[in-house]
Order: sequence, then C-alpha cells, then structure tokens
Amino acid sequence: MPKEMLILGLGYTAGRLAEALRAEGWAVTGVRRQANADVLSFDDEAAVRAALARASHILSSVPPDSEGEDPVLGRYGAEIAASGAEWIGYLSSTGVYGDVGGAWVDESAPVGTGRRSARAVADLGWQHLREDVRVFRLPGIYGPGRSALDRVREGKAHRIDIPGQVFSRVHVDDITAAILASFDARAGVYNIADDMPCAQNDVIDHACRLLGLAPPPLLSLEQANLSPQARAFYAENRRVANGKAKRLLGWRPFHGDYKAGLAALLAAG
Repeated sequence: MPKEMLILGLGYTAGRLAEALRAEGWAVTGVRRQANADVLSFDDEAAVRAALARASHILSSVPPDSEGEDPVLGRYGAEIAASGAEWIGYLSSTGVYGDVGGAWVDESAPVGTGRRSARAVADLGWQHLREDVRVFRLPGIYGPGRSALDRVREGKAHRIDIPGQVFSRVHVDDITAAILASFDARAGVYNIADDMPCAQNDVIDHACRLLGLAPPPLLSLEQANLSPQARAFYAENRRVANGKAKRLLGWRPFHGDYKAGLAALLAAG
C-alpha cells in the first residue's frame, strides 16, 4: 500500500521531512492555519478529517496555543486516537525538562518544572493518546537559513556573559533522519540532539571564524536587551542525552556537533 504522511503544522522542521518523504515517493499532505494550493487549512475540519482517515502516518509539530492548550489534541485528538494510522508522531521540546543547572537529562527525567509547562502537558497528552505514539523532544534547531551563520551575517548574533551556561542543539536534517528511523522502531519518547552540548557563545565564535568576521561584543544579559522569550531561553541550563535514540532507533546524528553542522551549511552555500 502507498504511504501517506499527514503533517499538522507544516513549518520549518516538518517541511524538511516532507521534502525527504516526497523524494522517496510518499504522498504528503500538510496542514497550516492558512491554506494554499498545497496545504489544508487547520479549520477546514471536513478536509482534515478526510486526510486523517486515509493517512498511514500522522505527525503533529503544532505547539500549545496562547491559552496553553494543544490545538491538535483539542480539535482532532479523538480522530487521531481512533485512526488506522500505523505511525503517529509529535514534535516536542527539551524545554519540558526545565533548568537542571547544566546536568545531563535523558527521557526519564522529570518534566513540567520549567518555562515550557504547557508543552510538557501536551507532551504527556500525546503519550497518553495511544500506546504507539513517538514523541521527539528537540533542543535548539538549526539548519539552512536558520543558523548562527545567518545571525552573524545579519548582525543579529549575541554573545551573552553567563559563565557555565550550556545548551544542546540539533541540525534539522538529523531530526528528519530520526523520524525516518522511528518508522520501524519501538514507540516512545526520544531526545533528538547532537553529541556536543556547549555554550551558545562557542557556536557564535565558531561561526565568526568560519566567516572571517569579528565576533560581536560580550554583553551582560541586561545589556543585550533581549526579548522576554530570548531571556527565558538563557534562564535554563542543561545537557540533553541522546543515547536512547541511538540504541533503539539505530540513529546517529550526521552532524555530531555544531562544528560539523556549520561547516556543512557553509559548504552548501
């Protein structure tokens, strides 16, 4: 039988997955808030339910809304739970772990204590929807058009003086590879991150070296005049372990660290 993926929330990351699947001959239907010739409207319930009924695979990348609710679970959760889909996935966030002072976190760590409490509720909601759901917890995502190289070129890169601050990240195409690997693997929760958590300043410094540009000045959090969302990002500190995905999915990040990822992006132009 032909494979058909329904993607609710066809954004940057899910869009890369759609490209990879179409290249392999899959039918892919996308859903967004605003429809166009190739994408269904989230509010067109008849069309979305028809797509749910015929999809062999269903993925949601839709975050909680401004009210803290998961709109996909709220609108279409019952249909997804009762569907005949052989694979269901949800793109979550490692923000569900909150601040752990730079410690390593794996999938057994507690969730719901950080700034992403609504995301943690949604994460658990998807886990409880069906026994066969795959939940992918993602850290900072970078890739073509969305990397430290682009921020440095545009003069939007920041170096913030917060000693000991560590983050994890992942190249968007390594997320696609993990999702593809999960089609024939055990359901469950998976951290999808590269192998080298590090300070954001290290990434910016390396991007500047690759581009032959001077790094931006080192600023305090107050001097940087960041948005509330960006400030909240710096309020948490953790290293994300990816061993479960390696063991159970047979997955390895092609871009094992930010240096490999940025080099690949620079070479691609």
